[in-house]
Amino acid sequence: MHKGVFYALMAATLFGASTPFAKLLLAKASPVSVAGLLYLGSGLGLLLWYVLRATLSRKEEGETTGLKRQDLPWLSGAVVAGGIAGPVLLMLGLSMTAASSAALLLNMEGVLTAMLAWFVFRENFDRRIFIGMLLIVAAGILLSWEQTPALGVPWGALAIIGACLCWAIDNNLTRKISASDAVQIAGIKGLVAGTVNLLIAMIMGATLPDATTVLMAGIVGFCGYGLSLVLFVLALRHLGTARTGAYFSAAPFVGAAISLLMLGDRPGITFCLAAILMGTGIWLHLTEHHEHEHEHEAMEHAHEHVHDEHHQHEHDFAWDGKQPHAHAHRHLPMVHAHAHYPDIHHRHGH
Repeated sequence: MHKGVFYALMAATLFGASTPFAKLLLAKASPVSVAGLLYLGSGLGLLLWYVLRATLSRKEEGETTGLKRQDLPWLSGAVVAGGIAGPVLLMLGLSMTAASSAALLLNMEGVLTAMLAWFVFRENFDRRIFIGMLLIVAAGILLSWEQTPALGVPWGALAIIGACLCWAIDNNLTRKISASDAVQIAGIKGLVAGTVNLLIAMIMGATLPDATTVLMAGIVGFCGYGLSLVLFVLALRHLGTARTGAYFSAAPFVGAAISLLMLGDRPGITFCLAAILMGTGIWLHLTEHHEHEHEHEAMEHAHEHVHDEHHQHEHDFAWDGKQPHAHAHRHLPMVHAHAHYPDIHHRHGH
């Protein structure tokens, strides 16, 4: 399996599994408080990981993948959209929606991510990928319709779709800095978003729940938001935004399965039909094959790599031959053909 696909599917599994647990937490704290605790748990856990890694590892001279000053605008936008607005909307939606249906509605994140990647950030796509996204959209519409009350608007479903839009913006902005340290990116997002959301909750009059609930929220946040986001950033690096979003569409099925087993939700015909449509759409993405002759322009960046056909360069520091390793390096122009994704080395036109 391509490692980018593995990263995306693992990220999806962790995030999907967190949805029903977040639903349980809403019984003990306000939506904004839960959003803050989840992200703060993510940030604190990743901060500990970052410090331990820096303490225990010995990097060679020149090894660096940390964020640069020019990355900060992209990171700031991602934090506001995906770390602050997105989680609050999700918790509000979960408070009004069955966890199993909410989990499947989260598939809209992959669709909206792809739409922005294709039409705003000009990432390539083909008919197969487009049809798969249409099937996922149809499933999302079915689930939203099922949530419509007798009178009024399905605010729960709309709030969850709003959260998906926020995360779609976050994903496309994060792709711009995905070559940087994934732990650092995810850790900053968690710390900033968690702190801001908790402050908002306190201003709104919320109080912190008991210590057990706080601890549970921290653990769920670290696994479902922190580790998941680290893996998601790595997937962005290797697959591009739209493809990562497509593979990440597996997340809601994990959440829905756990919800059905753990919370006793009963799926109806609409739910089952939506699951079939979404599953077919994901299958179309998983079976994609993209290969053609393409040109690499000269570029310079820093990320962890091995000396494959795309990384034939010299070192301006003493290198012990260890691979993979990370440092700033330059790519020379080249033309060749092979199967590929729109990763950090394949952002060419078609």
